[in-house]
Amino acid sequence: MERISVFVLRRKGLVALLAVLGFLVGMGATPFAIQRLSEEYSHPGMPAFEANREIVRIYGNGGYQRPFVPVVVLPEGMRADEQKAALGRAFAAVSARLPEARVVSYASTGDPRLIGTDGRTTFGLVFPGTYSDGSPPGGGLGETPNESPVIVEAMTPALPPGASVHVTGLDTLAPSVDAGGVDVPAKIGIGVVAAVLVLLLVFRSALAFVPLLIAVLSIFVSFIVILLLTLVMTVHDVALTTMPLLGLGIAVDYSLLLVARWREERAGGHRGDEAVHRAMAGAGRAVLFSGVAVAIGLVTMVVLPVPFLRSLGLAGMIIAAVSVATTLTVLPVLLALTGRRLDRRRARDGRAEPPFRREARAGRAWSAWARGVVRLRWPAALLTGGVLVALTVTALGVNLGLPESRNLLTSGSGHEGLSALRRAGVPAGSITPFDVLVTGDPARTAERLRGVEGVSAVLAPDGPSWRRDGTAVVTVLPAAENGTVEGEATITRVREAAPAGARVGGNAAQSMDFQERTYGAFPWMLGLIALVTFVMLARAFRSLLLPLKAIALNLLSLGAVIGAMVLLWQFGWGTRELLDIQPTGSIGEFVPLTIFAFLYGLSMDYEVFILARMREEYDRSGSTEHAVIEGVGRTGRLVTSAALILFVSFAALAMTPELDVKVFASGLALGILLDATLIRGVLVPAVVAMMGRWNWWLPVWTARLLRVEPSPLRGENPEPVRIPEPV
Repeated sequence: MERISVFVLRRKGLVALLAVLGFLVGMGATPFAIQRLSEEYSHPGMPAFEANREIVRIYGNGGYQRPFVPVVVLPEGMRADEQKAALGRAFAAVSARLPEARVVSYASTGDPRLIGTDGRTTFGLVFPGTYSDGSPPGGGLGETPNESPVIVEAMTPALPPGASVHVTGLDTLAPSVDAGGVDVPAKIGIGVVAAVLVLLLVFRSALAFVPLLIAVLSIFVSFIVILLLTLVMTVHDVALTTMPLLGLGIAVDYSLLLVARWREERAGGHRGDEAVHRAMAGAGRAVLFSGVAVAIGLVTMVVLPVPFLRSLGLAGMIIAAVSVATTLTVLPVLLALTGRRLDRRRARDGRAEPPFRREARAGRAWSAWARGVVRLRWPAALLTGGVLVALTVTALGVNLGLPESRNLLTSGSGHEGLSALRRAGVPAGSITPFDVLVTGDPARTAERLRGVEGVSAVLAPDGPSWRRDGTAVVTVLPAAENGTVEGEATITRVREAAPAGARVGGNAAQSMDFQERTYGAFPWMLGLIALVTFVMLARAFRSLLLPLKAIALNLLSLGAVIGAMVLLWQFGWGTRELLDIQPTGSIGEFVPLTIFAFLYGLSMDYEVFILARMREEYDRSGSTEHAVIEGVGRTGRLVTSAALILFVSFAALAMTPELDVKVFASGLALGILLDATLIRGVLVPAVVAMMGRWNWWLPVWTARLLRVEPSPLRGENPEPVRIPEPV
């Protein structure tokens, strides 16, 4: 690190010029990069995705998109089979209003399974193509235009007097709707305001704006890299959503650590470039190792065969790498050139006040807290660890599939339609049908699939909306909803029973393929990531046990976050109160993976900051207790401030109306909160205090492999350590 600081400080003018150039070029590149981002959520190579894409290409509807389910209830004494003509006119009116849609009903099939046991309740399926507002088919739950009013308006005039029609389906029951997407500028604005307030509280001078300047520079330079990537590969627009907020947090984190250490070195009597060199030697290594930790976690998504997740991972790795680079090159130059002037303050009597009073020693409040944790290390570890283990056990019951209707809206037209189906004895799975693309005889395929266990009905009408270009669409209605274990088992049996050339599509089948592809190899990937992290941290801490402890606590933290997500989104504990939304009983198949990828690195960030300082203090004093107290006292305020900025940024993102983004962002915010409080505030200092001198052990043979100095076991210094006051 000292070599880097010497190199950049000898070339202050060149570094400043390159920083200004990067800022200007980044500003110019950003709009071009945004225009080249893709909005397609593709899953190439996954059977159900390929089937769904082919269905949409040929028929312009169906596939991944869930259908609307119009439910007609005729007046008492009137039977659906006697009103076939009227029902036919009603559903034909829907086809006229939505010409791209594929519509099926009792009138077009004569299938008695589309009539309830009461004889007067019947339903049909409307697979939307291009919606009435021009939107293409597709989208997450609740993110598609609601065509219920159009369907009701079209059908009502053609039905007998006294008949009612309600439109149900998973999308009409969804507790949230897409109200225009994520307002990225507004979310960034909230994050910036939070960062300014926190930094002003930390530095109490104009120096507070330096980390923000580094963050802005890092974000714009990252967009240059994104633009270059779009020239050789597809980059999804999720990068636009997450990269600025993540960059704001990461770059401010790194800058905050280095600036605070620079102030501390000046408080110790070092001036000019020497203070910068010493700050880089102490905090620069922690910044570098933290950036590598973030990159290691995000590798999880980069290697996956899912383009939008790969883009998310790449965006995170880019902003982390650029943040490290700007922090270790541009920030030292800023501190050397302007740091002293920016850090001036005025006392009440108008005279210049030394800005280092708080940096001269560890924070009193955090040191007192650390002393309490060290004194009560066993109760603190057992209590905090017990809470985290309980949450981790809860995470084992996570539901990654589609939501069930019983967990969705319990009022409105969609719920009334669903209730009518239930009263008429119609199987619940009828609102979650899925398509099968057939190249052979559709009638034979339909007959074969009707005999599959768990299948309620199979529809294969003969018409241009169902048969084109040598293919046919067969729609399967399961008895159980796709989001249940029974429903997924039915899809598996249909896949096994389908003849050669038939491909099973649908929303649930695609979700099942995604889970199998992404989570199947996850344990092996996790093991590899843990191994790489262990080697990196063993070099950073010169210890065998500290890296193991860091990895174990990090994984415990991640498990606890998923458990908290299960309580919040799956069980609905406090969801309405905290986020003003009804839970769905599912947290989505991509959420645990993305939360792991982001939080693994971000959580390790804070642990590297704290443990690196503990290692430094132990080397000075030989006392583990002193190392814990001084390490937490020196870093507690910084880690909490950095975590607060990230928490506010992701909490702001969680206020978006998009359900998927809301779940993802709330998970990150919860993770930051749990990590900065229970893990770093209690469990880390307690466990380090419990392990004593074994924390710092690195035998000679291991040190030789890692190419670092060994750290043999030595006795603890029982005497209180007194650090001399700065001059």
